[in-house]
Amino acid sequence: MKYQNVCIEGLGYCLPDEIVTSTEIEQRLEPLYKRLRLPEGRLELMTGIAQRRFFPEAVQPGDVSIHSARNAMAATGIDPADIGALIHGSVCRDFLEPATACRVHHALGLPQDCVVYDVSNACLGILNGAIQIANMIELGQIKAGIVVGTESGRHLVDNTIASLNESTNLSRNDIKLAVASLTIGSASCAMILCDKELSRTGNQLIGAGIRAHTQHHDLCHSIAGKNETGVGNPLMQTDSEKLMAEGIATGAATFADFLGETGWSPDQIDRTICHQVGQTHRRLVLEKLGLSLDNDFATVQWLGNTGAAALPTTLALAAQTQFLEAGQNVALLGIGSGINCVMLGAQWQTTLVSGTGEMPEGMEKSGALAGT
Repeated sequence: MKYQNVCIEGLGYCLPDEIVTSTEIEQRLEPLYKRLRLPEGRLELMTGIAQRRFFPEAVQPGDVSIHSARNAMAATGIDPADIGALIHGSVCRDFLEPATACRVHHALGLPQDCVVYDVSNACLGILNGAIQIANMIELGQIKAGIVVGTESGRHLVDNTIASLNESTNLSRNDIKLAVASLTIGSASCAMILCDKELSRTGNQLIGAGIRAHTQHHDLCHSIAGKNETGVGNPLMQTDSEKLMAEGIATGAATFADFLGETGWSPDQIDRTICHQVGQTHRRLVLEKLGLSLDNDFATVQWLGNTGAAALPTTLALAAQTQFLEAGQNVALLGIGSGINCVMLGAQWQTTLVSGTGEMPEGMEKSGALAGT
């Protein structure tokens, strides 16, 4: 997919206030750790995640998505009348029916002649929504659109801890399937895309590569106790080692397509934003693609894996801390269970970002967060 008329105009985000460290999670898992004689510090050592954040328990995803979208609209100064599409792209949503996008659309006071719906595709929903909006803009169907999503990981982490402590027949090998669930955090992000004639930034979307290796769809999935709204009793089962290996292979295949669509070579990519799963995953992906770790911005050690919100939130923070500079080619490298891969390329010019919530301590302009 190639684009000539689309700009990533701006971003808005919300970070939770409550910080939960991996040490605190291990303390809550004391019955399991004692039973299996697990060493303390194992969770952070395996994942590279020191902490994650959670929204208050009573807060619904739509509540936060409204706030993130308002932040994006305030940052860009976009006229609500120009918004022709509103897509809600996170796994978590308020209800199965109607679409959470309906509530967000109403709260934002957007026009009635606006395309409104939810997209759910594991960690890629917001990027998928961005592509759909970009396609509508490129075709001349709309002037601008908003894709937004909020992931709330508290319930998954709480239920995983309870399940691990209550299941007395688990082995060390068994708990590997639950490790990924303990890395989950919460975050929210909105992205506004618009026609270049309307843009104040000139952050032009150049192209996109996509790939579906769905033979691996069973490597990460919800199990008994799931609640599709994301607020009930969700549990996940993940073969983390195989998912990482096959995800990296999918990424490598997509990257070749991505380079063809953008017309870039690897050495023409100035900045990268990867999906935020863990530090090992990040390092191995970039090594496989022949890209420098020094040019990549990460938040996973501070925010954990925030699903579909992870990559766009990291993009917003990278832009806000001036890690992205005018004239740079930026590659957004998304991978989601299924396995699907979406990679977007944009030439950055001007940053319009507004956020709510304190940035992680140690985040610097260099993009090299403390501890990386």
